[in-house]
Amino acid sequence: MKVTSDELPYEKNKNQQQQGITFRSTSRTLILVTLTLIILTVVPLYYPLHRYPTTNASTSDTNISQVDHPQDEVITINDNHHKCDVFSGEWVPNPDAPYYDNMTCWAIHEHQNCQKYGRPDSDFMKWRWKPDGCDLPIFNPYQFLEIVRDKSLAFVGDSVGRNQMQSLICMLSRVEYPIDKSETKDENFKHWYYVSYNFTLATYWSPFLVKAEEANADGPTHTGLFNLYLDEFNEKWTTQIDDFNYLIINAGHWFWRPALYYVNREVVGCRFCQIQNITDYPMTFGYRKAIRTALKAINSREKFKGITILRTFAPMHFEGGEWNSGGNCLRRKPFKSNEITLEGVNLELYMTQIEEFRRAEKIGKARGLKYRLLDTTQAMLLRPDGHPSRYGHWPNENVTLYNDCVHWCLPGPIDTWSDFLLHTLKMEGLRSAEERSHPRG
Repeated sequence: MKVTSDELPYEKNKNQQQQGITFRSTSRTLILVTLTLIILTVVPLYYPLHRYPTTNASTSDTNISQVDHPQDEVITINDNHHKCDVFSGEWVPNPDAPYYDNMTCWAIHEHQNCQKYGRPDSDFMKWRWKPDGCDLPIFNPYQFLEIVRDKSLAFVGDSVGRNQMQSLICMLSRVEYPIDKSETKDENFKHWYYVSYNFTLATYWSPFLVKAEEANADGPTHTGLFNLYLDEFNEKWTTQIDDFNYLIINAGHWFWRPALYYVNREVVGCRFCQIQNITDYPMTFGYRKAIRTALKAINSREKFKGITILRTFAPMHFEGGEWNSGGNCLRRKPFKSNEITLEGVNLELYMTQIEEFRRAEKIGKARGLKYRLLDTTQAMLLRPDGHPSRYGHWPNENVTLYNDCVHWCLPGPIDTWSDFLLHTLKMEGLRSAEERSHPRG
């Protein structure tokens, strides 16, 4: 992995009398202050670990423990959070972490259960993200659940998105475990329900975001060959999102796999298909078209009024070889931001996401839809120490599994994504309050 000191590219009425203007400005200010005080008073931010009530995942709807919120702590939201880019910063030690373990949370996928499978070190769990110019509070499950009370959130994407959802379930587990409300036994399409908060958490498996099918289970690299219909919606998720308040989408790693690209049901090229007379395109060709089609699907849903959150991809950290040629991730501490830079195909993928996000955001805004960016790329680029590597199965287990430098140990760095998500929802609430107190027109 190339290490440089380059910085990461991140995007950071005249006729009215003066008396009337002053009166309206004062009224709006009072409304905003009142709303802010309500928010700052009702929901606690800092929480003592020993005060968490828990409920079992199998608890029935009529036997849920009453959630008792601490009343002696309040939120602190600094004004500079509006100006601070929370996605640009450094990892700093956090001796208080982790906030759950593999014995207290049942949602950890076996291949990310690094503690169970003998990872000997624990420092990878003891870091927190410190943005440049402000602070990012550690995730408060009480506050999160209050914000999403009577709402719903869906994850759409690949196994890293599922990794994020399982992390969120574990971070919320000190308040309440959800019950399974899934209409299918398919683990790729789950609905979890938090009874005390009337909050639904769902996941929809769609690693390419668009309509896709496996054409060959083996393929040129023994990882399959896929047909990607780059202009067609994947209706397994696009027809299911209308009632969700929040939609978190992601894609990336599956586009390294060999694929045939279809447009209008005709082959227009491929990615490493090794088929004669078919143009081999860089992976960003299919990636851009797929993201554009997925965001077009969201913008086309007349009944969907929720907030779309694009979670940018988290880079892999294979060193000493590729994923299938002995590559591994053996580092034991984070990089500093001046020790590594986003480059090559990772940079191309990131910029493709940002460009398509901005394009869809502009189109969606015209019909009142909101788009937000959960920019996890820089933070995760700096965490080569947080992957399962070989600690996703027993060493003597007879399985064909490569070193995992794609997903993230639980507990681990990916728990910080809940910090980012809560910050996004908090800022959304304040933004909405400001819009109500300063209506346009």
